[in-house]
Amino acid sequence: MPTNQVPAHVAASPADHRRLGRELKLFTTEPMVGAGLPLWLPDGAVIRAELERLAAEEAVRGGCQRVFTPVLAKRELFERSGHWDKFSEDMFPPMKVGEEEFVLRPANCPHHALVYASEQRSFRDLPVRLAELGSMFRSELSGVLGGLSRVRQINLDDTHVFCAPEQVRGEIRRGVESVRRCYELLGISVTRYRLSRRGGGDGYLGATGLWADAERQLAAALTELGIDYEDAPGEAAFYGPKIDVQVTDPAGREETLSTVQLDFNQPERFGLGFIGSDGARHRPVMIHRGVLSAMERIVAFLIEQYEGAFPPWLAPVQVLVLPVGDDHAERALAVADQLRASGLRAGCDPADATLGARIRRAVKVPYVAVIGDREVASGLVALRLRDGRQISGVGLPQLISEISQQVSARSIKLGDIG
Repeated sequence: MPTNQVPAHVAASPADHRRLGRELKLFTTEPMVGAGLPLWLPDGAVIRAELERLAAEEAVRGGCQRVFTPVLAKRELFERSGHWDKFSEDMFPPMKVGEEEFVLRPANCPHHALVYASEQRSFRDLPVRLAELGSMFRSELSGVLGGLSRVRQINLDDTHVFCAPEQVRGEIRRGVESVRRCYELLGISVTRYRLSRRGGGDGYLGATGLWADAERQLAAALTELGIDYEDAPGEAAFYGPKIDVQVTDPAGREETLSTVQLDFNQPERFGLGFIGSDGARHRPVMIHRGVLSAMERIVAFLIEQYEGAFPPWLAPVQVLVLPVGDDHAERALAVADQLRASGLRAGCDPADATLGARIRRAVKVPYVAVIGDREVASGLVALRLRDGRQISGVGLPQLISEISQQVSARSIKLGDIG
């Protein structure tokens, strides 16, 4: 289950996602829906959809199989998994249907354990990697909720790997490499990697020797990748050690966005197994891999990191067309239509204010195409880039081609046009 979410009561900074998210019309809240249940507005939905697409592509690249599982299950599933004992106070109350009780899930892993268990597995089948961008729920008190960073419904980019013990190191490496690739595309800098180990107290599941071997494999994977890490005894989850990827937001608060963690609990509780090369039945290791974290948390982080001025591939509007006056509106609308037909997200802001005022309110848009008398006559556009550059006389095919290339490459920076 995701942890270390930023409390709602933290004082808002100039880049606070709660303020920017509302100003930019990315999300809103409604009392009739309830606190901690944000409504994603169209522009916010664009950002989330792009991140979900990245997560899906990364899952395929990482050898994962996509699955879909229900957001609720009988209470007995979570009793079996151990979540009811550990987290029932943070779960929504059971819903009685006839003589049965159903619960909104606090985590996706029990469902994935059952997907793995749906057929007999051989050592030749391993590793089995199951990915789902699934919803889970927390019964948080309204006083601690805020924006996207602390919510009651979490939509998590979630992968569970079932592998033989000797495959653990390679799978850990694969998970960390996936995080690094995605962070590079998103422009996220890692503050530190933390190896969260078992502490000295009770409450941990699994034999001490099993934990020691798992911690060695996690450390070895980080070393092989050339990553310095911080040891953190006592920070492991009760079911296994983990690697926490720590980041720092613009306000200087450190949090965990992504994790790669081992789980000795679920395979044991669900009796998971595979037939080894010796013909005997063996227990797989389960690895939880959250690459992009929850959609709510990653979007909140990116809103603050970019202060709403997103890279072109994430920007809700990639190109905004501005007619200088009403006489240029027809051509401006036609240009916007051509941009949209090419697959770019384009809008057209009519001449309801001065050109300067409309340019200022488009300050977060990567590219602004201005259409005046000269552009109508020539069939070209005057282009303004968000970084202040201005380029006159750009042909529409060239504009479409070069911006599309930047978007396709998921470039962080505005490229050269012309």
